[in-house]
Amino acid sequence: MKLKEIYNSNKPVISFEIFPPKAQTADELSVKINELFLELNVLAKFNPAFVSVTYGAGGSTREATLDIVIKLKKELKIQPMPHFTCVGSSRGNIIEYLRSIEEAGIDNILALRGDPPKGETCFVKPVDGFGYANELVEFIKANTNLGIAVAGYPECHTECCSLEADVENLKKKVDSGAEVIITQVFYDNKSWFNFLEKTQQKDINIPIIPGILPITAFSQIERIIGLSGCKLPESLSQKLEKFKDDKEAIKQIGVEFATNQVNELLDSEVSGIHFYPLNKSTAVKAVLENIKINSLSV
Repeated sequence: MKLKEIYNSNKPVISFEIFPPKAQTADELSVKINELFLELNVLAKFNPAFVSVTYGAGGSTREATLDIVIKLKKELKIQPMPHFTCVGSSRGNIIEYLRSIEEAGIDNILALRGDPPKGETCFVKPVDGFGYANELVEFIKANTNLGIAVAGYPECHTECCSLEADVENLKKKVDSGAEVIITQVFYDNKSWFNFLEKTQQKDINIPIIPGILPITAFSQIERIIGLSGCKLPESLSQKLEKFKDDKEAIKQIGVEFATNQVNELLDSEVSGIHFYPLNKSTAVKAVLENIKINSLSV
C-alpha cells in the first residue's frame, strides 16, 4: 500500500522505526536479527501501517537493511519502508538499489540526504550523486513508482541556520515529489505546533507525522539531545535530573510523558504517530496500551 493510501484514513495510524543491529560476524548478526524480530512480534500486535528500516551512515548497512525489509514483509506480513540516503551513491548505484526494492514488492521509501560516514564531519556530495535530499526525491520520483517519505525537523536541522530556512528546504522536498513527512524526535509539543504553523505558511499540505521516542534511560536522553539538538520541557528535565540514578523511575517517567505527549497530538488530529522503539518493544508497548487507542486506525 502506497503512502497516500496509508494516510487516507479517518483515524491516525501508527508506525515504527528500527535499525539493523551491529555485529562482528554473520552468525552474531543472525542472532541479533532474530532477537529484533521477537521485539517486532510484540509491536506487530498493534497493527502498524508500516515499519521503516534505517540505512547506516555511508550506506554501511545497505544489505542488512534490505534483508530485514524482505524478512518483515515475508515473515511478519508488515509493510516495510527502507530508508535511503545520498551518501556514497552514484546515480547508477541508486537505480540498482531502487530496482531491488521494487522487485521485492516494496511500495515506499524514506529519502534522506544522510549523515557523513563514521569519522567524517562534513557531508561530501558523491561523484555523479546528489548533495541534497530534494534532488534524491526528484530522482526517485522520475525513475520509480515508489511512494516517498522525507524527514522534517520541528526544532530545525542541526546544520541549518534557522527553522524558517529549514522549512524552505522541506518545501523543496515536497515540491520534488515527497508525499509524507516524518519528523525527528521531539519532546516539547509547542515546538511541533510552531513547526506546523510554519509549514502551513509555506503551503506544505501533505501529511506530517510526529516522531516519538519514549525516554528509557538518563544516558539515552543525554545522547539524543547531543545528536539532535532537541529540547526538553523544563518540568520534564527537572524530573529526569531528580531521578537520574533510578533506572525504573526514569522508565516510568518516560512512558508517562510520552503517553501524555501522544494523547495531546492525537487530540490535535495528527494523521499518524511514528514511534522510535530503538529495537525494543517494552516502552512503546506501554505507551500504546496507555493512549487513547480508540483514536487509532486498527
